[in-house]
Amino acid sequence: MARFGICIYPEHSNQEEIKEYIKKAAKAGCKRIFSCLLSVEKDRSEIIAEFREWIDYAHSFDMEVILDVAPFVFERLKITYDDLSFFSEIHADGIRLDEGFDGMKEAAMTYNPYGLKIEINASTGTKYLENILSYEPRKDRIITCHNFYPQRYTGLSQKHFEQASKCIKDMNLNVAAFVTSQNENTFGPWNVKEGLCTLESHRELPLDVQIRHMFAMGFIDDVIIANCYASDSELEILKKIDPYKLTFTIEKEYQLSDTETKIIYEHDHFVRGDLSEYMARSTQPRITFKDSSIKPCNTRDIKKGDVVILNDGYDRYKGELHIAFKDMKNDGNKNVIGKIPQNEIMLIDYMKPWLPFKFIAI
Repeated sequence: MARFGICIYPEHSNQEEIKEYIKKAAKAGCKRIFSCLLSVEKDRSEIIAEFREWIDYAHSFDMEVILDVAPFVFERLKITYDDLSFFSEIHADGIRLDEGFDGMKEAAMTYNPYGLKIEINASTGTKYLENILSYEPRKDRIITCHNFYPQRYTGLSQKHFEQASKCIKDMNLNVAAFVTSQNENTFGPWNVKEGLCTLESHRELPLDVQIRHMFAMGFIDDVIIANCYASDSELEILKKIDPYKLTFTIEKEYQLSDTETKIIYEHDHFVRGDLSEYMARSTQPRITFKDSSIKPCNTRDIKKGDVVILNDGYDRYKGELHIAFKDMKNDGNKNVIGKIPQNEIMLIDYMKPWLPFKFIAI
């Protein structure tokens, strides 16, 4: 099940701010929280008291909380791999191993009596996960999550991200990844403020485009906003994003008719199965609106990324919606209602036969 998530960094916030953000995120549909113990330097009792308060609050909204740890955190807090009671005391739902042990210890952790999930770093691209699985862990308690990268130009390449993620999905494990809010004055666990994303190509993109791209790839289950705090408007957009449908926005080029508006935003769309190299076709609207008039308008030649609705000049095909893959001539029977914005044009590459898609207004 696809989920949205947020991050919480208690060392940089107070309880009131944290709880307010959790409440807003929950209302926007977020179901998981990532938090970090790598950057926390307080003692055990302080951490337990501070974290437990906001974790219990998150649980009141049915949100899962995973804490980022590493071997040095275990050493500092006197935790051993065969005694994870500290994380139960803190009321966490699981731990993410930013750095690993030897494979055998990770497998042993999955048998903890507290039901804690063990989240494995998904970004390494090594045989680390296979090594863990070779020690017969409880696979139902293993999940994975990519890194985020605070330093500009250090985020994952698209190729490495796809290879690492697909390998994990082949093992039938959950994969999470991070996106970055573009709100002003955001922060993460470290004193670097250049965005917090998994994919380097996402660093400057609007938050909603990053999220829609993550889900479009088809192998990411959970998408987590890494920096605090995402703006109210960014959280509001989450309500419009369907993780199970390829989702676009449109830069409209003229005032649409009521029929065109209904075709775009209210009709269900899927890519016709016999896919053309020139366009993706949504043909059901031509049946729904066969008795409606669609006057010719903006019948310029068609460019890649244009969104087109066939007008009255096309007789039985009137009402079809197309998304152009290539430039084409327009004989006057196609209304170019607008185009997919340049910063999300890559989403077109994920269109395939029978794939559902939709448009949202932002």
